[in-house]
Amino acid sequence: MTRTSGISVPLFSIVTSRGWGIGEFPDLVDFGHWAARAGQSLIQILPVMELPEFERSPYSALTSCALDPTYIALPDVPDFDAIGGELAFEPHDRLMLAEAREAHQIDYAAVRRLKQRWLRRAWERFTQRELAAGSPRARAFDDYCTREAWWLDDYAVFRALLTHFDQRAWWEWPEPFRSGSDDACREARRLLADEIAYRKYLQWIADEQWAAAREAVFPLRVFGDLPFMISGNSDDVWRRQEQFHLDATVGAPPDAFAADGQDWGLPPWRWQELQQNHYAWMRQRARRMGQLFSGFRIDHLVGLYRTWIRLADRSREPYFDPADEPAQQALGDALVRVFQSSGAEVIAEDLGTVPPFVRASITALGVPGFKVMRWERRWDELDQPAIDPTTFAELSVATTGTHDIEPLAATMDADDADRALDALLGSGSYLTLVPLQDVFGWPDRINTPSLVDGINWTWRVPKPVDTWTSWPLAQERQQHLAARTRAAGR
Repeated sequence: MTRTSGISVPLFSIVTSRGWGIGEFPDLVDFGHWAARAGQSLIQILPVMELPEFERSPYSALTSCALDPTYIALPDVPDFDAIGGELAFEPHDRLMLAEAREAHQIDYAAVRRLKQRWLRRAWERFTQRELAAGSPRARAFDDYCTREAWWLDDYAVFRALLTHFDQRAWWEWPEPFRSGSDDACREARRLLADEIAYRKYLQWIADEQWAAAREAVFPLRVFGDLPFMISGNSDDVWRRQEQFHLDATVGAPPDAFAADGQDWGLPPWRWQELQQNHYAWMRQRARRMGQLFSGFRIDHLVGLYRTWIRLADRSREPYFDPADEPAQQALGDALVRVFQSSGAEVIAEDLGTVPPFVRASITALGVPGFKVMRWERRWDELDQPAIDPTTFAELSVATTGTHDIEPLAATMDADDADRALDALLGSGSYLTLVPLQDVFGWPDRINTPSLVDGINWTWRVPKPVDTWTSWPLAQERQQHLAARTRAAGR
């Protein structure tokens, strides 16, 4: 296996001076060029699927396939440019944009409000000037809608209904829409044709910008992140209600960190139903991930093998489904193979309490698990000594931390952090992923699990990425990382 290294960072964090207060699809290009000159071969980002209006966590998406329009760069949208671009802003828009750009954290509410208003106006111009005239861009849009209908049609209908019913969850909709049936979709298309087309337009623009960004950073690869589950209020569950336990939620059993276990509020899938239709939903997810990314991380790998289920009525104690190890292994093996069929490189987050057979399973399938250096210790020995990173299995991904862990700078000084970085790059793992904060020595966290506040998921780089070519710290860190990566043979 080729030894390689990459940087992990959320897309929302890598803002540029031309952006609207959040990292956007084209901003990947500026960051990618910096990362490539730092000797890195890939960028690992967090999920970028569309979130509900008041949500910030990228693991709470309302769809498994649609990109979040919040990441669209409006100045790169021809229809926005045609109506005057930022020069057409009214005073309150200019003020809102200036405040979003200057903020130290991402103001999701302001960014979304501003983008939604101007994306609507761009759509109005597109319908009046492009669709009405049957222009080349109109034909390109129609081609996109036809090509991507396999996921786009259901998403657009659901998203239009969500808007029509004031963002209420689908189980609060009236019939026939609540049912998610084919008849419900036909009726929605009759009533909400313009809104459905608008939602498809946003995905067309988002896909175009994402594809252009990936092409511009090539040969740097971009890895995504696949949440193992999806929100109950999603097009996925709405259209496949029979494939999910709608009277239960997914979580995690009690452990040393959570005495009562965890309840994530997500509906478990009925694996027997998935199995009977040859895992069609999972295959759709795999196909979409293969379209969007060179590779991707499977979040919460163990959830593919067994799901911890809590019934809403508490009529029985929480339980694993499937219940026995042979069935768990058969299910997990099948699902991992589905994601391998995407054509993208697959890595698996196997952290936490994971039965030994799960790690044996992915090893047999050729899928690397994760090694977080600070957690790799001989826990059964007296002083719990750290394991030498050079002994890490080649089929593994080594990292100094994840988005749920405090950066190195929060617990050690700069010299110790750099030594940890050297140890990481020198590990036996074929792939190392360095969180961006650990490259720079920044103490800022992305997320503190189980904490609901105004800070999680709002971190952005302290200086716009497009200015890093003239920022001494960024240049020094780039050169340092490049030298240490070369020295490690990556």
